[in-house]
Amino acid sequence: MRVEDFDYELPEELIAKYPAVPRHSARLMVLSRKDRSIKHDTFWNLPEYLDEGDLLVFNDTKVLPARLHGKKPTGGKVEVLLTDYVRPDLWKALIGGKKIRPGLVIEVAEDLKVEVVQHIEKGMFLVRILGEEPLKLIDRYGRIPIPPYLGRDEEEVDRRYYQTVFAKEEGAVAAPTASLHFSEELIRKLKDRGIKIAFITLHISYGTFKPMKTERVEDHRVDPEYVRVPKGTVEEIVRTKKRGKRVVAVGTTVVRALETKPFEPYEGWTDLYIYPPFEFRVVDALITNFHLPRSSLLVLVSAFAGREFVLQAYREAVKRRYRFYSYGDGMLIL
Repeated sequence: MRVEDFDYELPEELIAKYPAVPRHSARLMVLSRKDRSIKHDTFWNLPEYLDEGDLLVFNDTKVLPARLHGKKPTGGKVEVLLTDYVRPDLWKALIGGKKIRPGLVIEVAEDLKVEVVQHIEKGMFLVRILGEEPLKLIDRYGRIPIPPYLGRDEEEVDRRYYQTVFAKEEGAVAAPTASLHFSEELIRKLKDRGIKIAFITLHISYGTFKPMKTERVEDHRVDPEYVRVPKGTVEEIVRTKKRGKRVVAVGTTVVRALETKPFEPYEGWTDLYIYPPFEFRVVDALITNFHLPRSSLLVLVSAFAGREFVLQAYREAVKRRYRFYSYGDGMLIL
């Protein structure tokens, strides 16, 4: 398959610059793989499309303000963008500027410094966070690394809305965007309908924005990301399947987490790259946002629902002026 086969035309004005408020007011496109129908609704009405006993699986990762501004010993200003979680005090990072080499210590604040440990590739380094309780220091001094396609700097609204209402496990540098549509009110509404909820953790890295530079889809590779699928979530999935109900993945990160080692508790790293044809063993339905052209995320969604049907839906979304990307609208694929 060619990467160019996963392209589509998107007017720039349809890229959502700001979130929908309230969260559940975002539009929802509902796709049926069975009869290839497309319906239009809002996230507030999501429970109407699910059955009692269905299981929603969310990613509870928490976005860290991973953009750090500091200075070198010479006094020169430098930006450190943490990109990949290794452990709380060890990260991969993009660092701009000259003379960035192992041993350099960048001062962000009196109690937070960043030591360059290893050069990985052009502009990319392994860094160590120096200071007590690294994650709390990053949270205190960093800025939210909002996606570059928003074309603006971080604003106060991003601290709240570029984070899910159930975010818990710190380590992501990008939000699990399909989950941004879920308000506390919508979650209560779902639970009241008898719809069950479980969680996995996948710390989304900068690689989520990495373009596909190969000509063939099969030749692309995704960056490894930390993942944890708890035993309790696996047990809930098994019970759901036995009842004949659906496992609904909220976001592509959940799909990758659940399909890495189907029906097994797992903690480690995943570089699972899903493209057509792929046999989905766990996930029965998918909630996802509208993704960038020629992206591995669009390829994953196409593996789940079929490339032609997905691109038809995207054309319909453009025609009906849906909002795209991280702060945009979403779709439910049944």
